[in-house]
Amino acid sequence: MPFRTLGLDDRILRAVQEAGYTEPTPIQAAAIPEIVAGHDVIGIAQTGTGKTAAFTLPMLTLLAKRGTGEGKTRALVLAPTRELVAQIDENVRGYAKHLPLRVATVFGGVGENPQKQALRSGVDLVIATPGRLLDLMDQRCADFSALEFLVLDEADRMLDMGFLPSIKRVVKSLPKKRQTLLFSATLSRDIEALTKDFQYHPRTVEIGRRSNPAETVTQLVYEISKHLKPSLLVHLLKDPAMNMVLVFSRTKHGADRIARKLEQSGITSATLHSNRSQNQRLRALKAFKDGEVRVLVATDIAARGIDVDGISHVVNFDFPLHAEDYVHRIGRTGRAHAIGDAISFVTKEDYPTLRSLERFINRGIPRKVAEGFDYQAPAPKEDGGPRDRRPRRPEVRMDGTRADTAKRPRRRFGSGRRPN
Repeated sequence: MPFRTLGLDDRILRAVQEAGYTEPTPIQAAAIPEIVAGHDVIGIAQTGTGKTAAFTLPMLTLLAKRGTGEGKTRALVLAPTRELVAQIDENVRGYAKHLPLRVATVFGGVGENPQKQALRSGVDLVIATPGRLLDLMDQRCADFSALEFLVLDEADRMLDMGFLPSIKRVVKSLPKKRQTLLFSATLSRDIEALTKDFQYHPRTVEIGRRSNPAETVTQLVYEISKHLKPSLLVHLLKDPAMNMVLVFSRTKHGADRIARKLEQSGITSATLHSNRSQNQRLRALKAFKDGEVRVLVATDIAARGIDVDGISHVVNFDFPLHAEDYVHRIGRTGRAHAIGDAISFVTKEDYPTLRSLERFINRGIPRKVAEGFDYQAPAPKEDGGPRDRRPRRPEVRMDGTRADTAKRPRRRFGSGRRPN
C-alpha cells in the first residue's frame, strides 16, 4: 500500500518521498486514514514502528486543508521528555517543509523567554513537555482557544513519570471540541481510563502484541560477575559489527564510569543523562547520530526519548528492574524493518528479574558465552586512597584506656624516636 492511497496532502506526500519513504508501516497504514477521517484515535504499537509519522502526517494534512488559524495555535503535541520533543520537532519540520506552518517547541532545561515569544506569536503547532508548558500557561503565554488537535505521545511513559496531574490541568484549559490522538507502546488500565476522560468514541488501532519486543531484535544474555561487566563490554566492542551501540546504565554516575572506561580503552563515547545540560545532551545525541562517537551511554531517560536510525546494538549493562523498561530499551534497535541485537549483562542478583521478564514476553532469552574472555579474572583491589592508608585510631575501652596498650612495645628514651 503506497502513501498516496492514505488521503495525505500532496505537499506532504512530496516531503515523504524526498525523505526516502515509499511504503507506510502497519501502524501508519492503519491509523492515518482514521485520523484523516476526523476520528479520535488510540494507537498502540511497539517502539520503532513509525508511530510519530502515524499521527504527524494526517494531522499536518488536516491543518493544511483548513487554512490558517489567524495567529492562534491549532495543534498541541505533548511528550514526556525534551529529547522526544526534539525528535518530533525534527520529523514535523521535515514533513511540513512545503507548508506555511509555524512550529515551536517547549521544554525545560533552557531559557523560557524564546519559548514565551514563540507562544505569544501564535505558532500553528506546539510540541511540549507537560511541566514547562503548564508553567508558561500559568504565565498566560499561550492561547489554545482555537486548538483543533491534541496528541499525547508515549502516553504510558508520561503516566510512569508522574505527569498525569499536569496533563489534566493542560487538557482542562483546551476546547472540548477537538480531535484527540493518543499513542503508546502499551495499553494499560491507566491508559484506558485516560482515553475515557480525554477522547470521544476513539478508534483503537493496535499493531502486534502488547508490550512485546520487536521481532527484528535478536536478544542475548551474558551471565557475568558484576566486577567483570566493564571488561566484557570492552571485549565485545572489539567486534567491528558493533558499530553504533547504545549502552544503558541504571544510574547517572554509572554511565559516567562506563564512558570513562571506554575512553581509556580507545573507544569513543558520549553520555546522556539528567546531570547533563540540555545543550550537552543535544550535542551528545548529534555526535552519536553523525557517527562521531561509537557508543552512547545513557540512563533510561533515553529509552523512549531518542529515535536514531542505524543503532546496531543495545547493551543492558545494568539489567532493567521492570519488563516494560526492557521492552523500550531494546526497541531502540531493530527499528522499522531493520535488524539489531540486544545484549544484556546479568548477574546472580538479576536472575529473579530475568525470569520475570521471560514470563512477561512469553519466551526464553538465549544465554551466550563470550569467546576469548577470561571469566575467572579476580575483582580488582580497591584503592582507597590516602584516607584508607592512615593508621587506624586505637580502640578505647569503656574505662578510657586504649585496647591495644598491651600489644604495643614500650619505648625507652634514646631509642632514636621522640616519645609520644
